[in-house]
Amino acid sequence: MRAPPDLRDIKVDLEMDGNDSRPPPQSPFNKSTFRKLRRLLKHAHRRHLAILSIFAFLVFITFRSTKSIVSSNSWGSTGIFACPSTRPLSTAITLPPTLPTAPLSQTWNILRSIYDAHPPKPSYMPHPVHESDLGFPTHEMLKDMVNITETDAYASRIEHESVVRHLPPYPENMFQGRGIVMLAGGKYSEFAATALGMLREVGSQLPVEVWIKDRTEEKEGWCEELENEGMACRRLQDYMDMSMLSHPYQWKIFSVLFSSFQEVIFLDADDIPIRNPDVIFDSAIYKDRGAILWPDYWKHTGSPWLPYITGISDEASDMLQEEISAESGQLVWDKERHWKSLCLATYYNYYGPQYYFTLLNSGWAGWGDKDTFPIALKALNEPYHQVSQEIVTVFINGTVRGIGMVQADPTNETNSKPMFLHSNIVKWSMRDFLCVGCWALDGSAGMISHMENPSSPINSHMLEGKRIFSTDQLPDIGMDAEPLIWKVMENLACRSVWGNKQVCQQARDHMTRTFGYHFKSSWVASLLGYGDRVCATRP
Repeated sequence: MRAPPDLRDIKVDLEMDGNDSRPPPQSPFNKSTFRKLRRLLKHAHRRHLAILSIFAFLVFITFRSTKSIVSSNSWGSTGIFACPSTRPLSTAITLPPTLPTAPLSQTWNILRSIYDAHPPKPSYMPHPVHESDLGFPTHEMLKDMVNITETDAYASRIEHESVVRHLPPYPENMFQGRGIVMLAGGKYSEFAATALGMLREVGSQLPVEVWIKDRTEEKEGWCEELENEGMACRRLQDYMDMSMLSHPYQWKIFSVLFSSFQEVIFLDADDIPIRNPDVIFDSAIYKDRGAILWPDYWKHTGSPWLPYITGISDEASDMLQEEISAESGQLVWDKERHWKSLCLATYYNYYGPQYYFTLLNSGWAGWGDKDTFPIALKALNEPYHQVSQEIVTVFINGTVRGIGMVQADPTNETNSKPMFLHSNIVKWSMRDFLCVGCWALDGSAGMISHMENPSSPINSHMLEGKRIFSTDQLPDIGMDAEPLIWKVMENLACRSVWGNKQVCQQARDHMTRTFGYHFKSSWVASLLGYGDRVCATRP
């Protein structure tokens, strides 16, 4: 049998001399060349053709399997094995700068010296508990719920006036840019993981600072994951002695105070964005006021002495009791324009558990930091905007039990749309929803998920593949956020330090039964070393 021709036998002279008068060479692909190529292919070993055929088939399957894919473990990657996502590229979001510890600590020490020099009177005010069966407290009831003498009220007013006079000016060149701040840590980091995932899913491209108390509340590996999303972990302990704060409700304002951002959107760990909040900074109302707050369910329940002590009124008054109180699961604040009111609100929080939280609340629901923000703004007569759209309570599907509060987009209240789901009742953590025996993961004995707990109001929903949100409310809410929240939960369960194989499979099973998601694994990508590419599509 004659050996197949060697490609080296196919010679084509492509050299030309500038003075050469010969006609230009003909194309190398003449009839003779094609005959030689045909003989080469004809005598090629069949094994080579088989390998080529298999490779072509693999390429076809790979390209075919990556069509119509909407999510993956590699958010925003652009390779042929990636799953396109609504999330922005992580490389497009610059991590917030880490401020030097010394200047911030010095600023805090100045403020602390002012606060320590001017404590309210008395030094401790008992926290009364209002009996819920008595209904919402009347004006007359509020007068008796907090026992302050006229002498103590006057002394506290004098101390308050001294604090206001000594508040330092805004520290130029210390803070910069815009960003989102979230307070997490411990169990709340699991809720924060869901909220932060949704933040990117709805298209936010702002940098994020995730504040925790100290290193003991960090989840190992989580901060490294967050950096890939343009988010940075920060520790309050690096800037102040946390032992001086007796209650976690005091921590929120310090995360805003110490943040590197000049302009801040603050979110609680259980506050899930369901619309991109970045637009707030460019809205007319924010540019005009520089501070935006959201309403709570009820009117103000502060003591009649509150307006007098804070200088809003020259006497005890029930003037605030006709106003809707604030809900601080989300707030927007320009620190440059509202620096002194931020420092004054910090004073209220510094003495919050022993005095101001009770003065602001009188023992009614919502005891904590929430009304320190509007009262500080009012005390300094600084402009702000409180959203007028009422809260929409989201209910569990098929029940009258609540999930959380939907707060409105403040940029256009005449055509209001939802922006935040503050999940203050049912908190969205993939372990809380899905894990069976999760105490074994980290030693947190006693934890039981909604899937395990027959007394949970969403137990049947998890076991039977039912929606959590009431479908009857979707027209009122104006959007269906639940499938997107589950997309985030699946990512955390399957490709995060929070999950494991069991929880991952539970998440996918629920999403398949409830929303019709289809999960497809690109085994070709894995075979070629591109990692696990499991993609989710919705019908």
